[in-house]
Amino acid sequence: MAYDAALADRVRDALPDGRAVREVKMFGGLAFMVDEKMVACVSAGGGALLVRVSRDRDAGYLEAPGARRAEMGAGRSMGEGWIAVDGDALVRDEDLRFWVDAVLEFNAEQTAPR
Repeated sequence: MAYDAALADRVRDALPDGRAVREVKMFGGLAFMVDEKMVACVSAGGGALLVRVSRDRDAGYLEAPGARRAEMGAGRSMGEGWIAVDGDALVRDEDLRFWVDAVLEFNAEQTAPR
């Protein structure tokens, strides 16, 4: 099963210009790396979009429509900060923007100088 190319295009368009963005085939889909850290993956299964978010905000994000704990195989949770988002919850551009903003916020926390 191939990943959703149209969703990949939408994610690509939503990511910021002027940042180091790279695409990598990963998790059976197409992962988007920002500053060498994965932010999202358009999946071939298990949710249309896999996102990497802050553990501190994980519980709140799980309350969003179409969001659930990501699994690496049936019953094998990926843990806090990894969320799978159903395609039906990404139809509107505002919904996709919500998740792109969430992953970029976490990415900025991870790449900030300490």
